[in-house]
Order: sequence, then structure tokens, then C-alpha cells
Amino acid sequence: MGDKANAHPGAAGRATAADHPASVRNVVLVGHSGSGKTTLVEALALTAGAVNRAGRVEDGTAVSDYDEIEHRQQRSVQLSLVPVTWDGYKINILDTPGYADFVGELRAGLRAADAALFVVSASDGVDGSTRMVWEECAAVGMPRAIVVTHLESARADFDTMTRICAEAFGADDPDAVLPLYLPLHGEPGPDGHAPVTGLIGLLSQRLFDYSSGAREEAEPVDGQLPLIEEARNRLIEGIIAESEDETLMDRYLGGEEIDFKTLVQDLERAVARAAFFPVLAAAPAAEGARQGLGTVELLELVTGGFPTPLERAAPAVTTPDGAAREVRACDPDGPLVAEVVKTASDPYVGRVSLVRVFSGTLRPDETVHVSGHGLTDRGHEDHDVDERVGALSAPFGKQQRALTHCIAGDLACVAKLNRAETGDTLSAKDDPLLMEPWQMPDPLLPLAIQAHSKADEDKLSQGLGRLVAEDPTMRLEQNQHTHQVVLWCLGEAHADVALERLRSRYGVQVDVVPHQVSLRETFAARSAGRGRHVKQSGGHGQYAICEIEVEPLPNGSGIEFVDKVVGGAVPRQFIPSVEKGVRAQAARGVAAGHPLIDVRITLLDGKAHSVDSSDAAFQTAGALALREAAAEARIHLLEPVAEVTVMVGDDYVGAVMSDLSGRRGRVVGTEQTSGGRTLVRAEVPEMEIGRYAVDLRSLSHGTARFQRSYARHEPMPPQIAERMRERTREAS
Repeated sequence: MGDKANAHPGAAGRATAADHPASVRNVVLVGHSGSGKTTLVEALALTAGAVNRAGRVEDGTAVSDYDEIEHRQQRSVQLSLVPVTWDGYKINILDTPGYADFVGELRAGLRAADAALFVVSASDGVDGSTRMVWEECAAVGMPRAIVVTHLESARADFDTMTRICAEAFGADDPDAVLPLYLPLHGEPGPDGHAPVTGLIGLLSQRLFDYSSGAREEAEPVDGQLPLIEEARNRLIEGIIAESEDETLMDRYLGGEEIDFKTLVQDLERAVARAAFFPVLAAAPAAEGARQGLGTVELLELVTGGFPTPLERAAPAVTTPDGAAREVRACDPDGPLVAEVVKTASDPYVGRVSLVRVFSGTLRPDETVHVSGHGLTDRGHEDHDVDERVGALSAPFGKQQRALTHCIAGDLACVAKLNRAETGDTLSAKDDPLLMEPWQMPDPLLPLAIQAHSKADEDKLSQGLGRLVAEDPTMRLEQNQHTHQVVLWCLGEAHADVALERLRSRYGVQVDVVPHQVSLRETFAARSAGRGRHVKQSGGHGQYAICEIEVEPLPNGSGIEFVDKVVGGAVPRQFIPSVEKGVRAQAARGVAAGHPLIDVRITLLDGKAHSVDSSDAAFQTAGALALREAAAEARIHLLEPVAEVTVMVGDDYVGAVMSDLSGRRGRVVGTEQTSGGRTLVRAEVPEMEIGRYAVDLRSLSHGTARFQRSYARHEPMPPQIAERMRERTREAS
């Protein structure tokens, strides 16, 4: 691990195809926006010899954040893979966006990885969103380590940051979150700030000096070892507490000096089984330097302490018809089971799929079965097809380096899978399988769009289809009531990226329009109407008269039609015509142009002509009768009400409940949950929560989550209903 006395880089450089799962490490970087993840990725690639001293690949681009949108927005917006080799191991580094709007990319990275590096800034601390991701990893037992960055900041204090990490991540056992190294400071500058120039290993008691631009190992100078004695003893006790050797603690407390090799082995085992979470320090290399501070230690931690893909249980696998299938975890010779964790479109090679292979071996030019994930409720087309795999490659910046194969446990990019979408399963053509999908957040911010021109309208459908195929956290809705095209996103930044991709990648210009909720109408009281459609203008005439009664019904009843005609006043063959006419008028609305619901329409009487009556005439009469009944009655305008559940930290419960009340919401209950959180249940008009995904994040500092589901339609307050009617009249 990073505290080994005789570490050496070995075969360092760019990653190629791995030949055995034991030589692969898949690690995802997690942290809030601005914590330094992308800079750390570039520093690790530089140390591994995969990039030049400027942190760039051959074409001059960075290994991460090379997308044009990322350049414009100055932040990561997508998952990126940077494979490097170190000491004979292939390390797949997965860099994830830190902004909450792109949590779908983070979840994909967690799915593809076997361990996580949590990156925290020494100057900013740990935010609530990062704590929540830590809890997600803890729930599935994912091994984790913490990297403290921004040590060059004048406000940086490694000791304080270590205590903060122990409080944030070590709720169950603070002694399981401890540093492996302590930073060493150089001479203070003019501002009084002393830069970090090296590290001292708490186990090896060796000094690692980075001041020359490369890691140099040395003996500690006089007076340094006593400074680390307390931290070293605590680290040893923390490691021994997690040791599988139950005699070790007694031997240590009895004064026995525990062998360095034994401590390192126990540390590695504890990290691999997610029982111990080391804290390390890292800083990017200075200009012209070959290694950034702490990067060698990090690479050694990843190769020595993080688990191999062989140690990870594969997600549940079934046949496409749902029958359970037992698949041996990470067997290169087993049946092919791979998963698309990310989909992107390249203007030159088309669709490119980032794939994690869980079983078997994936090879170029073979035909595989693609099983769709069935996200039809999000605008995705369900699919179950065979496709021919294109070239396999390892991404590195904008470059793609060809691979001959991709074994179980490894990751690769696959070209020309034209039907595959994020979350899909790849398996053998003659043995189709389906993996249990990972949990994806629900998009809750609506973005109503329309094509900017006729030319854009022709391309809009295809562009939106590609967009949602790449990003399963988006949902495409074609609202049949408001006739709007709505793209549901996770937040404003997510929406901005979607619009930018439509414009720059697919050549579609769209306009954003106000989002409309689906309003309804209903009768407030019983009413009657007479529909008379009589026209005699020479030739065949039109004659139909009907009398109806309309009465309100309970919520959710829909439209009920009752025939109470006696004596044949309306011939039997025309009664369905009356029903068709009133239902058509109900769908068009009777007051403000919104569908009529929850009423009983009773046909009482009418008249017909032996020659001039017809199906069309009685349809028209039925519609006229309903309109007359509405003109004589008070019509309620109904708005949709959503059931909203908010999971929020106890510190923000009062603010959340007050905010919900200000949105005309009714809090129906609260429930205390673990981790100092409260579940708030409320019913809120959908008109009031269009931007709730954005507002709640601001209100709770990004620590709250909410879900919504349709509950019912209920009468809108009279003053708001009148404003809506005025808008309808102005629009018409």
C-alpha cells in the first residue's frame, strides 16, 4: 500500500487490455464541485506516465473535461474514464461530476467501480451531498478512502480536515477514519503560509519528499518522529481493531511491537472489505514536475488496498423473461454479461458505449444481444435486439486506443452499438441475459420546449430520442392534454446541458416555453341543457333535439353517461350519437378549454325527424346541450395535486414545512428517520412545484431529496381560477 517501504512504479504508463481480473482496479472519484477531482485525475495520470508534464495527451487535450460543453461551463458534466497502469496493474479511474444535477453520471460511475475515492477540499470541507453518497456506498459495502486536496490553500489545515472527515464519515466508528500520512511543511512564504512539501508515513516512519518535483524517500530528521507518535499509535490501534487476528490487540497492548508487514496486510484487508477508510493528502504537480504530492501513495493504495473485480458480487442476472440466472462473478471464460454504463454520440464514429464487463470476454466484431432496460415511462424505446460490436477501445481524452478484447472486470468503449442505451445489458446472442438496473434519480424539473423553426421541427424528434438514450435521468413527455413536449431534468444545469447538446451535437434549435400543468373542469352543481340542431336549407336537412341533465360526481369518477329516454323520443340508434357528442365536447372543455371530468350526463328526452335526423346531427345536438348546461352552471376549474415526500435533515425541517405551506401545500405528516433526517409528507398543487427541484436544493444546501406522484385533481381557489380564465381569453 502507500506506506510500503520499498514501493516502485514498475511498468507505468498508458493502459492496454487487461489479461486477468486480478490485475484490474476500478475506482470512482466522488466529491462536490470544485473539490479537485479532475485535477487529481490528471495528477495521477502524470505520475503514472500516461500524460506529458503539462498533464495533456498527444493531441494537447486534457484527459478529463475535454468536452466543449465542459469547457464553456468550466465544470465536469459527464462521467469520464481514464485508464492508466501502475506497478503492473491496470487502474480504471472514473471521474464523476460533482454538481448535483449530474448525479446520474455519478451513479453510473458507482456502478462501474469496485471502490471509491472521496475527494474533499481542505479549504471547503465536506458538503451534505458528499455525505449522502458516502451513505449510499456504505449501504452496499463499497470500499472507500478519502483524499484531501487544496493543501496549497492558505486556509488548509490537514489535521482539522481529518477530524471533519472522521465526524462526517465515521459516525459508527470514528477510529475507522484515520490518516496514513501526515504532511510536512516547508519554509513559510512572505504571506506566512508554509507550503506542503512532503509526507511522512505513520506506519513506515519514512519521509517522502516531493519538493524536487519527484518523490524521494529519506530518513526522518531529528525531532520529527515524536511529532507523529500519537497519530501513529492511534492508526495502529485502528488497524488492529479491524484485524482478523483476534490475538493481535492483546499482543499490542502487552507491549509487543507489531511487524510492519503484518500491519500493512491487515490494513489492506480492512480497506478491501470496507471496514477501514484511510485519509490521504494530494496536491497537483508544480509546473515541470513529474509527480504531484501524494499521487504515488494514492496509486499504491488503489493497487494494494482496493479490491479486485473478483471480490465484487455481480448484480442480479435474469433471462429476458424474468427467470433467475446464476452467473459466476467475474469469470473471463463464463457467459458474456456486460452493461452499458454510459452512452455518448461522436460526430465521426456515431454512438459510443462505455461498457463494464461483469462476466465473459467481449471481443470486436462479434454479435451480441442487447437487452433494453424498459424505461418506457421516461421516453425510452424498449428493445431486445442483436447487434454487431464495432471496435473496442480505451478512452484517453479525445483519443481512443484500440483494444483486442475486454475481459470480465475491465471497462472499454464499444463503437457502433446503434440501439444500445445507458443501462442496457450485453450478452451472448444465443444466451440472452438481463442485469438488474441500478437506481437512477427521478427527473423532477420540467422543461417545455418547441422547435424554433420548421427545419428544427423535422429534426427535433430524432435529437430528443438520442438525448434520452444517452441519459436515463432525463424523461421525455409528449403531454396529450397540454400538447407540450416536456423534457424532465434534474436541475437547471442539467437542462442547460440538454439544450446545448441539442444545438451543438444534433443541430436542433429549440425555444423554451412556460410549462403548463394539465387542468380540468367539472360542474359545481346540478344543471340541465337543451341541444337543438335543426337546419332546413333545401335538400337533405339536419334535425336533432336532446335534453340532458348534468350532475357532479366524486373525484376520479370520470364521465358517466346514462340513458333515461322513454317512449322512443330519441331513436335507439341515435343514443350512442348523443353520447359521442357530449364526450367529444367534454374532452374539449366547456368553460376554459380544459377537459371536463367527474360528471354524470343523463339523456332525458329529445326529438327526431324520420328523414332529416342523422348520427352527425345528434352528435352536434349532444355537444350543444352540454354547452348550454355549462352556461347555466358554476364550473370549477380543477388543478392537479401531487403527493410530495421530502427527505430532509432535521436542521431544515422547519424551513421546508414553511416553504410547502407557502406553496398552498398541506403537510399531512412527518416521520423521523435514521441519520438525523425527517420525512415530510405533503399535498401540493403541481402549479406550485414546477421549480421545486431547484428551490429545495437552495433551501436545504443540497441535502434534501424529494419525490412526487399524482394524487388527484381538486378545485382551484376562485381568485387563481379567474386569473387562469383571463389568460385563456387573452390567448384566444
